[in-house]
Amino acid sequence: MKNEYLNIYNNLIKLTRNKNLYFNLKNDDTFSDRLIILLLHFGFFLKFYKVELSKNNAQDLFDFFIKQIELSIREIGYGDVSVNKKMKDYVNLFFSILDKIEKWDIYNFNEKKETISNLMNIKEDNDFFINYFDNFTVFLSKNSFKIFTKDILEPKF
Repeated sequence: MKNEYLNIYNNLIKLTRNKNLYFNLKNDDTFSDRLIILLLHFGFFLKFYKVELSKNNAQDLFDFFIKQIELSIREIGYGDVSVNKKMKDYVNLFFSILDKIEKWDIYNFNEKKETISNLMNIKEDNDFFINYFDNFTVFLSKNSFKIFTKDILEPKF
């Protein structure tokens, strides 16, 4: 199962590396911006596929993801105290993202825009992220969990 988790992680990382996602940021993209976009992808992923995962598998996947993020933070060069503080902040942010994503389908366009704006430093009047994540949700709804556990995807949405 760990290999499947790695494939899921790598697929979501690939989606996060989409250069179009970073043209609309107020500042140059940072590790934090990329991590927020990754957490958004992961949140939508969990929302759609939570019914296909047992509680133990969902927890294992979450733990794997958090461990990978922690390793990335350590690779940047942060010390143990900083890593622990940052991980606590990122996990709390992720739970906040999950809460907002649960309501994504009932939000109107302006509520979605406000949600994304509160999470990220995007330029004003930018609808790209709302359209992107709406398209991502359609992609998730049309594809099964298993496609993420195989090879690296080439999604077109």
